[in-house]
Amino acid sequence: MSEMDLNTKNFSQNQNTDSSQNLKDQVADAGAEIKQRAGDVLRESTDTARDKFKEAADAAKDAAAGAADRFQDQAREQQRSGADFVGRLAGDIRNAARAFENDVPFAARGINSAAEYVDEAAEKIRDGSFRDLVDGATDFAKRQPAAFLGLSVLAGFAAVRFLKASGSQSSSSSYKGEAS
Repeated sequence: MSEMDLNTKNFSQNQNTDSSQNLKDQVADAGAEIKQRAGDVLRESTDTARDKFKEAADAAKDAAAGAADRFQDQAREQQRSGADFVGRLAGDIRNAARAFENDVPFAARGINSAAEYVDEAAEKIRDGSFRDLVDGATDFAKRQPAAFLGLSVLAGFAAVRFLKASGSQSSSSSYKGEAS
């Protein structure tokens, strides 16, 4: 082979080596760029998911707070209604005590004592907690067992009367509906 053929062959080999090296570099650069873009997309996706999760959590907190507020409002309304009912019961007990004042003054004093307790219970229901009411009932039962027993009987009669009255109203309204 001639020297020129060898030079051409070496030149061609160098050129092939350079182009394969160039191709390797291009593939490595493309891989690095793809890796960089994938990392960027992953970070953006993670940030977006975190933001959406935070928005959902905030919305759930707001909904829970609104439900809790509505529940507390309803509980307060029920508490006021219960206190009003108990206050009316105290008035009824006082009326019963007046009926006994002339004939059995001892019983009238016990019934009035029970009415005072019921008034206190109405205030505790209106202003206090359930635990306060239970503690007060226990104390009253220890101090005035006869009055507590009488009050329990009266409360039972009142509850039965209330249930009968509400039952007859609903049944009479259903009869009216059928008659139409």
